[in-house]
Amino acid sequence: MTRVGFIGLGSQGAPMARRIVEAGYPLTIWARRAATVEPFQDTAASVASTPAELGAASDIVGICVVADADVEDVLLGSDGVIAGMAPGGIVAIHSTIHPDSCRRLADQASEVGVAVIDAPVSGGGGAAAERKLLVMAGGEQERVARCRPVFETFGDPVIHLGPIGSGQVAKLLNNLVFTAQIAVALDTYSLASGVGLDRAALAQVLANGSGGSRAASILAFANFDLSGLRAVAAPLLRKDVSLMLDVARDQPVSEPTALVELARRALAMMTDEEEQ
Repeated sequence: MTRVGFIGLGSQGAPMARRIVEAGYPLTIWARRAATVEPFQDTAASVASTPAELGAASDIVGICVVADADVEDVLLGSDGVIAGMAPGGIVAIHSTIHPDSCRRLADQASEVGVAVIDAPVSGGGGAAAERKLLVMAGGEQERVARCRPVFETFGDPVIHLGPIGSGQVAKLLNNLVFTAQIAVALDTYSLASGVGLDRAALAQVLANGSGGSRAASILAFANFDLSGLRAVAAPLLRKDVSLMLDVARDQPVSEPTALVELARRALAMMTDEEEQ
């Protein structure tokens, strides 16, 4: 059976890894802190001492760390995954990073016969636990096909977008649109209050009407409290919006003015300490 390695056992990565091992795949995990792997003691997962050791024990390795530099460190360091992985192995980057970083890492890994695909995800840890993560894959068809059964332990749908980097572009564009929708939702609820409507009641209307959005639902579920978005989502969304605009600047396309203005407004709202 395909041997799987996984690095990045955070709020989203840990449920993904648990779904993999619970599906019966031989799983090897690694983390800088021993406490991070302790929750897997009740599983059949093995713990590697270095990313290189994890790479040597794996046919496919999933990476779900935060930023470009983190991905590069665990892959290309002196004891990184690539140093231990055998030719023919595949690395799937689940982190949301710049598409150019994925292409560069793929070029470097190919020098030792290791393939890289990008497969960022959306939906959060709860969706991973329920096998409902959206997986956006970029890379050669055959490589994505090899990884698909592993992805399907935590993801549905798994969508192949095209060559390497395509998954990242799709994820970044998704997050740009989501950020813009936050501004629309905040303005909508503010207007509702101003004209005498109960926000919670309006949220039910939006959830069943054509004006609804994921952002509107999330805000209503949080009782219209922005503290969670400010603390957790805002820094990541700010990063992803910046990356998407950087990608767009390198292409012969006009900047999506309405989306950008709304996204910037949303980020400003989430930064503001005043309750919106």
